Amino acid sequence: MDRSLPEHLDERIRWWVSPDHASGGPGQFVLYWMHTALRAHENPALDSAICLARQNGLPLLVYHGLSEQYPYACDRHHAFILQGHRDVQRQLSDRGIVAAFHLQRQGNRGPYLRDLTRAAAVLVTEEMPVPPVTGWLERLSVTTETPIATVDCSCLAPVTLVDRSFTRAAEFRREVQPLHEERLQRPYVEQDIDVSMCDLDWMTQTFGLSPLCLQDADLAKLIGQCRIDHTVAPVADTPGGSRAGYARWKKFREQSLRRYGHARRNAARRDGTSRMSAYLHYGMVSPFRIAREAAAEGATKYLDELLTWRELSFHFCFHHRDEIDSLDSIPDWARTTLRQHAKDPREEDCSWERLARGNSGRPLWDAAQRSLLKHGELHNDLRMTWGKAFLPWASSPERALQLTLDLNHRYALDGRNPSSFGGVLWCYGQFDHPFDQDRPILGTIRPRCLEQHAERLDLQRFTKIADRPIAASLPRVAIVGAGMAGLTAARTLSDHGIDVTVFDKSRGVGGRMSTRRVELPGRGVLRFDHGAQYFTARDGRFCRLVNSWMHDGLAQPWLGRIVQLSADGSIEEEKRGTARYVGVPGMNQIAKHLAADLVTRLRTPITRVAGQPGSWTLHDQSGETHGPFEIVLCNCPPDQTLRLIDGISRLAEPVRQVEMRPCWAVMLAADCLGDLPFDGAFVQDSPISWIASDHAKPGRDQPPTWMIHASADWSLRHLECDPEMVSETLVAQFRSLVGREAGPVLFRQAHRWRYAVPASPLESESLYDATEGIGVCGDWCGGARIEAAYLSGSALAGAVLRDHTIDRPAWGIDRPHQPSLFAS
Repeated sequence: MDRSLPEHLDERIRWWVSPDHASGGPGQFVLYWMHTALRAHENPALDSAICLARQNGLPLLVYHGLSEQYPYACDRHHAFILQGHRDVQRQLSDRGIVAAFHLQRQGNRGPYLRDLTRAAAVLVTEEMPVPPVTGWLERLSVTTETPIATVDCSCLAPVTLVDRSFTRAAEFRREVQPLHEERLQRPYVEQDIDVSMCDLDWMTQTFGLSPLCLQDADLAKLIGQCRIDHTVAPVADTPGGSRAGYARWKKFREQSLRRYGHARRNAARRDGTSRMSAYLHYGMVSPFRIAREAAAEGATKYLDELLTWRELSFHFCFHHRDEIDSLDSIPDWARTTLRQHAKDPREEDCSWERLARGNSGRPLWDAAQRSLLKHGELHNDLRMTWGKAFLPWASSPERALQLTLDLNHRYALDGRNPSSFGGVLWCYGQFDHPFDQDRPILGTIRPRCLEQHAERLDLQRFTKIADRPIAASLPRVAIVGAGMAGLTAARTLSDHGIDVTVFDKSRGVGGRMSTRRVELPGRGVLRFDHGAQYFTARDGRFCRLVNSWMHDGLAQPWLGRIVQLSADGSIEEEKRGTARYVGVPGMNQIAKHLAADLVTRLRTPITRVAGQPGSWTLHDQSGETHGPFEIVLCNCPPDQTLRLIDGISRLAEPVRQVEMRPCWAVMLAADCLGDLPFDGAFVQDSPISWIASDHAKPGRDQPPTWMIHASADWSLRHLECDPEMVSETLVAQFRSLVGREAGPVLFRQAHRWRYAVPASPLESESLYDATEGIGVCGDWCGGARIEAAYLSGSALAGAVLRDHTIDRPAWGIDRPHQPSLFAS
C-alpha cells in the first residue's frame, strides 16, 4: 500500500497495525471511521483517508455511528452527539462525500464496524487516547487483519511529535512552544475530493447496514429506542454540532475574549469563559481554527488554556492510557501522601446518589453539582474546588477518585475527554507540586476550601445560574400512581426542575413495594412485604442505584436459603446464583426514599382525566379537581389506566392488549414457624407459588412471620372469594407443605392483588404521546420485575425531558441557524 501523505498530515498519523505487518488481502475501499472529529472541514483524519484512497486507486467510505455501549451513555450525550452527526452528515454531503451513519438501537445491533474493517484496505480514524476508543481499537486490531491508522485531529502540537508526557505545564509549554508558534502561522490545507465513493446500496446489500439519514429524523424518538440511561436530560442551551459550536465561539470572540484573562475565574459570569469544551471534545469545531482566531485577537491567556493545559492533558493520556482512571496515574508524591492519610477520619462517607443529586449540605458544592446535573457543565475554576471536595467525603482516596470521575463524566458534556480526565486528576495532584503543609486526608495535596471559594464568589448569582430552567418552556406534570415506575419518573423530572405532583389512592407510597405494618400487643411491630418480596439488579442503569441504596442502609442483600419445593413439600433444589435485595426495614423504604421532598397527594383516588392536550384536569373520588397539567403520566395497572385515558389518548389501544394476573397474598405470624429449613421457596404444582420468611430478611427483628403467595391460576379462580376463607385455605396448604401442625397464630390476614403480574408485558419500556401530553409506565411495560419498573419510569421521564430539550428553544439563548458559520 502506498501510504505517502502531505507533511502536515504525515506528522499526525500513527499506525496501530502497519501495512507492512498486516496479513489481510488488498481490501475493497479506504474506510474512515469518524467518532470524535465530527466535522468535514479542517479534519486531518478525513484528509488522510482521502489521500490514501487517491494514492491507492480505491474508493472512500466514511462510516460514523453511535454505540449504546460507551461509558455513561445517556440521553444527554446521545442528543449532543447525534446533533453533531446531523451537522457533519450535511457537511459531508455538501462536499460530495458518501457517508454511512449507524445508530445502535432496538432492532439495529450488529458488528458493522468490525465487518466493514475486515473488508477495507485500511481503516483510518481519529486519535483519542481515552476509553472506550482505545478498547475498541484494541479489539479491532485483534479481530481483523486490516491496517489501522490513527490521526491526531485535536492538538496543534500532535502527540506523534512529542515522545513523552509531562507532569508540569511549564515544562510542556517550553517543549511545544516552537511547534505551536509555527503551526499558528500555517493555514490548514484541505484535500480536494478527487476520489470515487463507495456505493451505499452495495454496502447495504453486502453488510446488512441500513444507513440512517438524520436531517429530518426525530432524534428524541430515536434516542428512546436506545438501551441507555434516560435519567440524564439533553441540554437545550448547548445543542451539538458545528453550527452551534461556531455560533458560540463567534459570540464569545466578539464580546468576551478580550476580558477572558480577568473574567475567567468568576463562575457567576456565564460570559467569562468560552464554554467550548464539549464542541472541542467531539471535534465539532476545529481547534486549529479556534487557535488561529484567538491568536489574531492577541488572546494570550486563552491560547495558554487551549494549547498548553488542554494539550498537556491530551499528551498525558496518550502516554498513560491504561491508567488514567486510577491513582496509578498521579505522581508518586501524590499517591504516597494520599495513601499515608487513607485511614484519617473522614467528615462523612457520602453515597453516589446523595452526591449525584447535589445533597451534600454544602451550598456551593450542591449548586455546582446541580449545574452539572441540569445543564451538563461546570465552570472550570469551580470544577477544581468541586473535585477537591470528594476526598473528605469518601471512605478512601480510590473511591473519591471514582466518584469524581463518575459524576464528571456522567453529567458533563465534556466528560470522558482527555482534558476532562486531566482536570479531575489535577484535583488529586496531577500537573501540580506538593505543598509544604501536611494536612489531614489531603496530605500535601493542594487544598481548595469550599467556604473560601464561596466567599470570593457571588453565590446567590451562581445559584441562580445553576438553577435556571433547563428549557424555555417547562410543563407542569401530574403522575397518577406512586409505585416504583411513577416515583422514578417523578424523581427524575423533579431533579431536572420540572414541577411534578404525584397522586395515589393509598395511604403510603410504593404500590406493590408496600410494607404492611402491624402492632402486636406485647410482641412489638410486625412488618410484612406483602407485595414484592425482593428485587434483583442485572442492568447497570439500576445496579448503580442499588449499590448506593446499600451504602445508605436503605437496602441489603438477602442471603437467605431459597429453594424449590415439590407439591409434597420436599426440597427439589436450591436456587443459587441470583443476588436478591430487600428494602430495610421494609420494601417500602426504597419508595419512601424516592418520594422524599416530592409533592404527593396520598389517599386521592383519581377517577377521571378531562380537558384537552396542554390543559388536563384530574378529578378525584371526592369530586375535587386538580390542575391544569400540561402532561399526565399514569403508573397504574392497565385496567385502571384505561379508565383514565380511554377516549382521550391513542395510547389506550396498546394498553388494552395487556392482561394482568391476580395474586392472593396471606400474611402469617406464628412462633412455631421459626425454624423451617429455608427462608424462601418457589412451589411447584400447588395452590401456593411462593413462601418467604419476612422475619429472616435483613433489618427485621420480629417474631416468625411468613408471606404466602397463591399461584396466578388459583388466585384467578378464587378472585372474589372471602378473604378469611382464602387465608384459612392457604395457611392450611402452607402447613401441609412444611409439615407443621396447627399452633397458636399471632396474626393472619389475606390481601388481594387484583393486578399483580402481566401475563405478557409490553415490549416497550413505556408509552408516551408528546402531542397529547399523555404517558404510561409500570412493571407491565418491558418486564415484570422491580428493576423493569425502574427502567420503565426512567424511560417515560426521559421521553418527557427529550421532548422539551432536543431542538427546542433554551432559556435565555437564541438558537443558531447560520450556515455561513461553517466558513473559516
